[in-house]
Amino acid sequence: MEIVHLLRAAAVELGLHSARFAQANGMHPTDVRALISLMDARRAGEELTAGRLGALLGLNSAGTTALLDRLERAGHVRRERGAQDRRKVVVALEEAAVDLGWAFFGPLIERSTELLRGYDDHQRAAIRDFLDGVRQAAAEGAHTPSAGASPREPGGGRTR
Repeated sequence: MEIVHLLRAAAVELGLHSARFAQANGMHPTDVRALISLMDARRAGEELTAGRLGALLGLNSAGTTALLDRLERAGHVRRERGAQDRRKVVVALEEAAVDLGWAFFGPLIERSTELLRGYDDHQRAAIRDFLDGVRQAAAEGAHTPSAGASPREPGGGRTR
């Protein structure tokens, strides 16, 4: 359980780091999550429509429109015709948003990659598999107990 608790603590610290970025740049935390989703999509060579971005963030149509309007006004994104399908309107990142993110998150990213250099290929593969498994479990909602169930640690101890 020590590793699970460390992962939880790391997730909390990453959330706080992201919140500091949002506050320092006059953004809502959802704005930051949207920019991260757009950066991930760009890295994967994918285009995101407003609807797809909203679905990823759990927003309805009105919320997605308000989000994109805020990000456009701030100069972080633009709406444009899709390169793969010109009939679609996709959300594109402005380079200024990437630069802003790198200026704030770059030192953390560099420190993280520095830490990973201390592990061999087999250890990095194990770390990758573990983190991907946790991500998948969270995305599937596997962490949510059914109604009325009390969460317990393996072995019968209560989690706090």
